[in-house]
Amino acid sequence: MNLSEIVRQSIESLLRNRLRSGLTMLGIVWGLVTVVLLLSYGKSVGQGVLNGFLGIGNNVIMIWGGQTSMQAGGERSGKRIKFLDGDVEAVREAVPFLTAVSAETDDGFSFKYGPKVVNIQSKAVDLPYGGMRKLNIAEGRYFEPADFTDHRHVVIFGPHAAQKLFNGLPPVGESVQIEGHSFQVIGVLQTKIQDSSNNGPDNENAFVPFSTMRDLRNQRDPNSIVFQPSSPELHIKAIQAVRSVLADRHHFNPKDEKAVPTWDTIEDSAEMTQFGTALELILGIIGAMTLGVGGVGVMNIMLVSVTERTREIGLLKALGARRRDILSQFLLESLTLTFIAGAVGMIVAIAVAYLIPPMPLYSDIYKTANHEGDIILRASPTIMLISFLILALVGIVSGFLPALRAARMDPVVALRHE
Repeated sequence: MNLSEIVRQSIESLLRNRLRSGLTMLGIVWGLVTVVLLLSYGKSVGQGVLNGFLGIGNNVIMIWGGQTSMQAGGERSGKRIKFLDGDVEAVREAVPFLTAVSAETDDGFSFKYGPKVVNIQSKAVDLPYGGMRKLNIAEGRYFEPADFTDHRHVVIFGPHAAQKLFNGLPPVGESVQIEGHSFQVIGVLQTKIQDSSNNGPDNENAFVPFSTMRDLRNQRDPNSIVFQPSSPELHIKAIQAVRSVLADRHHFNPKDEKAVPTWDTIEDSAEMTQFGTALELILGIIGAMTLGVGGVGVMNIMLVSVTERTREIGLLKALGARRRDILSQFLLESLTLTFIAGAVGMIVAIAVAYLIPPMPLYSDIYKTANHEGDIILRASPTIMLISFLILALVGIVSGFLPALRAARMDPVVALRHE
């Protein structure tokens, strides 16, 4: 008996017992919809949390001065490490596999616009900083080289910081007073989802060229250094290389991590990815267990089918059918039932996923448009493939026991069955 004949007989058997088959298929449909929705939910939550963390930047590493815990160069431990003017240039020249390096200084500045005075956390940065830290411009422009070489007094606001000072008025082109110095507003950042930050999220900050710190605070030395390796896989090598350059300049042991602590966002993002994968796995197991309940229904209906067709099985064996022929026939019938229900379940799952509205995750916090950062259930091809594999496993397991029972029947006893 060929495959098409077995499928035809399976469908005829389903049609002869419409109510029983329908209830059995309903269990498979319900289980498959559950699997797809749970996997979609896990994927969306995991990706949303990861994107929220990655708001800090694209594969960035931050390093700042600390206190030595090892003796080096004849100096005792406990020495304070403070970065100096020239450290950034030394790192940039000595480590060729860094895509970008920037000085950074965090401070709270007093901003004055008209009669209004507001204290805003601010960062003084170099030109490459914006690309590393995802500082995308919504209005105006980002810094350009001349802003640094000409020591221009220009400032870029995060959207929330701009709202705090300007109360909804267009800020680009306006002049503000920062610590008594006149600065021109050249840009406003796009609102971005950012779960992680150093000294406040970028939406709340203002940014000025690092060169202007000489006017604002008479400061030439950075508080920290931000850099980006050319490849995420080089993050550990990059940290070691930068620490080695700074160790030579400040006379500490390059293995002394407390001398210059680091924040490796690449390592943290890998941990976030593992969290998302673990969440998907847990929800997938829960969905598979639900689908397994539907598989029990398939097993029951196939056991009933085997009992009802005992004489038929005996006749097939008397005519020369082998055990594996009987096993294959009933196993394929089980899979036919399972996959017909699965096809219906896939269609229902896709429809239900689109009917469920986005579930708030970040949109209420960051006031994003178009539900950016929310949990949106969508049955991706990967999720559908995983669901199909789970369905196939359930169908094989559910049909194997009844098929094995049919294959092991004694033809003489089966022919005598009433």
